[in-house]
Amino acid sequence: MLDIKYLRNNADEAKERLAGRGVAAEDVDAYLAADTKRRDLLVQSEEMKARRNKVSDEIGQKKRAKEDASAVIAEMQHVSKSIKELDDQILAIESELNDRALHFPNLPEATIPVGPNEDSNREEYKWGEVRQFDFTPKAHYEIGEDLGILDWERGAKVSGARFVYYVGQGARLERAIYNFMLDEHQKEGYTEMITPYMVKDDAMYGTGQYPKFKDDAYRVGTNSDMTLIPTAEVPLTNYYREEVIDADKLPISVTALSPSFRQEAGSAGRDTRGLIRMHQFNKVEMVKFTKPEQSYQALEEMTKDAENILRKLELPYHVLTLSTGDMGFSAAKTHDLEVWMPEQNLYREISSISNTEAFQARRAKIQYRDDDGKLQYIHTLNGSGLAVGRAVAAILENYQNADGTVTVPTVLRPYFGADIIKPEV
Repeated sequence: MLDIKYLRNNADEAKERLAGRGVAAEDVDAYLAADTKRRDLLVQSEEMKARRNKVSDEIGQKKRAKEDASAVIAEMQHVSKSIKELDDQILAIESELNDRALHFPNLPEATIPVGPNEDSNREEYKWGEVRQFDFTPKAHYEIGEDLGILDWERGAKVSGARFVYYVGQGARLERAIYNFMLDEHQKEGYTEMITPYMVKDDAMYGTGQYPKFKDDAYRVGTNSDMTLIPTAEVPLTNYYREEVIDADKLPISVTALSPSFRQEAGSAGRDTRGLIRMHQFNKVEMVKFTKPEQSYQALEEMTKDAENILRKLELPYHVLTLSTGDMGFSAAKTHDLEVWMPEQNLYREISSISNTEAFQARRAKIQYRDDDGKLQYIHTLNGSGLAVGRAVAAILENYQNADGTVTVPTVLRPYFGADIIKPEV
């Protein structure tokens, strides 16, 4: 949620910055007009209430003096009616303001590229050598099917499209990857958590998934305010919802493995095969809570933490800074890591690390006291460390062999228990 004081005092600048995120200037003007009307009505209401309090004292004095107070009482009844009408208008406008505010995305940080979509993203650097194959590399879903470790046919039979069974060595590989990731993040100072996998609507509003992405969520029951989490970012960030964090504890770093559930609304025809775009997948999430002056250093540190996983897995990748048009709703600045996928001959997203500044904290009411004892909104950051299924896909493609086997990355072998994935007898 945006700072209303900033919008009031910097309307033209805000409209210019939000334009890159697809927000029309008229929407900002409408919000500010409603805010002005609300403040005007509040002044009128407070003046009437002050008048009513003063006259109430006069009525008491008249009654004690056994004077006729009927005219003043009648006047006050009229004033009370007007106050109620004003307060009703104020409540209606506040509801409108809240709804409008919830639909505004975060303000983009000044250095990110301005553009309408992913074509405007800025590549920062590449890492790793892209493997040159002496045979035609297969897609990860073909490799998984041939090895008998990924079963989409039965996944579709039981649950529908975009679901899969990990079988035998496939399940072991997935488990090896996320255990490795969690161990690495613990070494980097993250506290591991196991979170709830269902959250209340307030939590989804707090991190910015609602109301904009409500159609992409899996709701639990028809009359429930519970949702299956789209990412552990939601329960991790909301851990401190409506709390004041001790400033001496900042920064705070937490991590969690969780399933992620997504409708993938609007993705018809995209990545219909394989592990890239699933309705259910595992993800290791990283979240940080920092003071405002720490958050952009923390963004670079989190990016390095995600890169550390890819480097130790020896998977080629590049780092992007996302444009205003491609960045997530709550983010002020985002770095994407995209891993090399040989069969597609291109990089695909495997991690997205974002600084939301105070946007989520303002919605979720997460604060700390500064050195002067004044309450300030915390800055929150989140990132994938990594999307586990996509890591499986990248390993299968980058480590495949001509005979159909897959070499297990060196760092995973103690977790997996073997050097090679091959068809089980």
